[in-house]
Amino acid sequence: MENSLQNVTFASNGSTAHGYLAVPDSGSGPGVVVIQEWWGLTSHIADVANRLAAEGFVALAPDLFGGATTHDADEAGKLMGELPVDQAARDLGGAVDYLLGHEAVTSSAIGAVGFCMGGGFVLVLAAQQGDKIGAAVPFYGVLGEDYPSFAHLSAPVLGHFGEQDQMQSPEQVRELAGSIEQQSGQHPDFRFYPAGHAFFNDENLLGTYDPVQAAAAWDATLRFLREKLS
Repeated sequence: MENSLQNVTFASNGSTAHGYLAVPDSGSGPGVVVIQEWWGLTSHIADVANRLAAEGFVALAPDLFGGATTHDADEAGKLMGELPVDQAARDLGGAVDYLLGHEAVTSSAIGAVGFCMGGGFVLVLAAQQGDKIGAAVPFYGVLGEDYPSFAHLSAPVLGHFGEQDQMQSPEQVRELAGSIEQQSGQHPDFRFYPAGHAFFNDENLLGTYDPVQAAAAWDATLRFLREKLS
């Protein structure tokens, strides 16, 4: 029996947004928002939602680019640059409300998992949504602008970063952790892996996918989400 997969629409920021929803065979479970990389809502992101559903979560991957996807880094950078961080996080807030109101979702708060651009958005979303977010998991988060205040971030944070990431150095990650702790009082658990950027993405064109480190980060993510969203 396969997970229930469907394209959905939901109210978001005064308009309508679209996304990909995966519901587990059991028909219910904790809710998790899956936030795309700068490539768009690709088959890799849909696969992450599917994998979460296979583990018992109700996973929603919002489409932040209105259907656009790309494999060109310059075009991806342009798409990311045209998406204001604050607006995108508010759009993602609609996804949080959608899951909180969904009959299949059993958790009182929502998890957020994101990659690259989406990893940065996970932290912004957690800061905007306060106690609606019960667990935040950024994978090698990158934003095209400075982070807003983390003063209202209350969710526990587990982050996965590559020691050889060319887009965000370990020093920058540690500075980010310090900002989160200083502004919110939350001590993020930021973990470093002997890998490069996008090491979790088995479809990435950078040649940096690392199945061993990806599996370790994924197992830790599942344990974290189960613990914090139960």
